[in-house]
Amino acid sequence: MITKMTGTLTRVLDEEVRLAIGPMEYQILVPEAVRRQIQMQAGQEITFAISEYLEGNQSSSRFIPRRIGFLTEAELEFFDLFCTVEKIGVKKALKAMARPVQEIANAISREDAKWLTTLPGIGATTAEQIVTTLKRKVTKLVFATDRPDASSGAVNVPAGKQQVIEDVYMGLMGLGLSPIEARTRLDQLIQSGKDFADAAEAINIIFSKG
Repeated sequence: MITKMTGTLTRVLDEEVRLAIGPMEYQILVPEAVRRQIQMQAGQEITFAISEYLEGNQSSSRFIPRRIGFLTEAELEFFDLFCTVEKIGVKKALKAMARPVQEIANAISREDAKWLTTLPGIGATTAEQIVTTLKRKVTKLVFATDRPDASSGAVNVPAGKQQVIEDVYMGLMGLGLSPIEARTRLDQLIQSGKDFADAAEAINIIFSKG
């Protein structure tokens, strides 16, 4: 079983990235929160903590191997916990993890089911089930560091503008945009090549007519 992969990030797509290791290029599924952190790092070396599963169904004899990537082992541990909640499978967990793990873990710890319903695909009943199942299991993840360090054995990703990008995303949603609209506006800004020093400047650029 593969637990870690290091290579050159070649492409960042909507729900996956491509990682080149030697002559091979691998597909790695990532949640939206991870995607935002790495979307400006194409061409750089990056390490993912990896989880693997087989995608298929009982009526088919064909199963496709999938790899899921996270930037820290703490994120991977949380994902594995999230998947233990009734009726939350791998795909639903990946879709729901659009916010940083610490934020989600903190909401679970304080039993804030209403906040959890802001995650994509999570309704009120599922949010209550998440709290019931995980509220005693996420304490250490609430205090997990956002950035990996050398002793963690996980990843070594340069910070760059990761926090600024996250601040822009949260700021756009604070202005009333949906998660999808915020992501679209953020992607358009990055693809434009316009430079920005902080979240306020980025948001001004996004809403400027020029």
